[in-house]
Amino acid sequence: MSAVRVDVAVIGAGQAGLSAGHHLRRRGFVPASTGTAAQAAATGTFVVLDADAAPGGAWQHRWESLRMATVNGIHELPGAPVPPADPSASARDVLPAYFAAYERDNDLRVERPVRVRSVSRVDDDPRGRLRVATDAGTCDARYVINATGTWRRPFWPRYPGAETFRGEQLHVHDYVAAERFAGRRVVIVGAGISAIQLLDEISRVAETFWVTRDELRWDADQFDTAARVAAIAGVEERVRQGLPPGSVISVTGLHRSRWADEAEQRGVLVRHPMFRAIEPDGVRMPGGTLERADVILWATGFRADVAHLAPLGLRTPAGGMRVANGRSLDEPRLFLIGYGPSQSTVGANRAGRDAVRAIVRDGTVPPDAAAAASGGTTQESIPV
Repeated sequence: MSAVRVDVAVIGAGQAGLSAGHHLRRRGFVPASTGTAAQAAATGTFVVLDADAAPGGAWQHRWESLRMATVNGIHELPGAPVPPADPSASARDVLPAYFAAYERDNDLRVERPVRVRSVSRVDDDPRGRLRVATDAGTCDARYVINATGTWRRPFWPRYPGAETFRGEQLHVHDYVAAERFAGRRVVIVGAGISAIQLLDEISRVAETFWVTRDELRWDADQFDTAARVAAIAGVEERVRQGLPPGSVISVTGLHRSRWADEAEQRGVLVRHPMFRAIEPDGVRMPGGTLERADVILWATGFRADVAHLAPLGLRTPAGGMRVANGRSLDEPRLFLIGYGPSQSTVGANRAGRDAVRAIVRDGTVPPDAAAAASGGTTQESIPV
């Protein structure tokens, strides 16, 4: 099929993608599936592509037992406060509904389910278009805002003997509820918020054994503003150099949550050093002892979901991409939001706004009015 032409293609409809869509709308851009040719010529067009079948971003995939009272890191979408909700309500019910309402209220016309296979250059013209190839067709865009997040790329560390383990191994990505582990011994691996929250939850129905690679730093509550800004600046510098982003928590430390307090009160917040190998019946500790395990739960985080950007050749020998202020330094038509320092929900909001501001400042949109005057149109939608 011939390629659909738009000014901006947004990949992903989570917090970052919806923020970008909102700010495009505020600047007068219209969805590629609506509007008139005259509107497109005057303001520019965009499309939001999302791989999920329904709104909600990663929230719709969170574990069943995550309630509004225990969810961490909610930040409102631009201009739309999170509606009041029963604290006992499931986060994966409440928040996707909030996202769906936001899409409707902003008339974002998200195209779904559309999975992006690759992003490549149409030609050698540095001011030409980028081609977004999907399982539903292709889209040629002046700019691409990549907002794919990390949920589809759970990180599984490699440890000797993992394939010999006779028990069950799963990642937080696939966790549902603690009840399935009742009466079993669960080794929980990880030092982030999810690890501690699930340690508290699972330890109420099962025996737990918690390991982390490094000692925890419970510093975030005492981190003053200047230190926090400096820490985030360190993450920004990493991505500017093309190093893997890492996490903001790794430099700011971890908040002392109520889950940690409750787990400590019950005597289960006991950190052990990382095991050196996995064996059929458990994990071998640095001192040589074998800790029996029925389950290993990897709460080891996620990595940026950017494999579809490989044709652009942006990955450095260090394994990252060179990004500054949310924009690729090696392909300025590409913005990466929710990457590096903008991984948080509030950071994603700001990055979406800043990407749209940069696109408008460039002055290459709106598209040529001649196309509209001659009867041409860019108001096609990618067929789904």
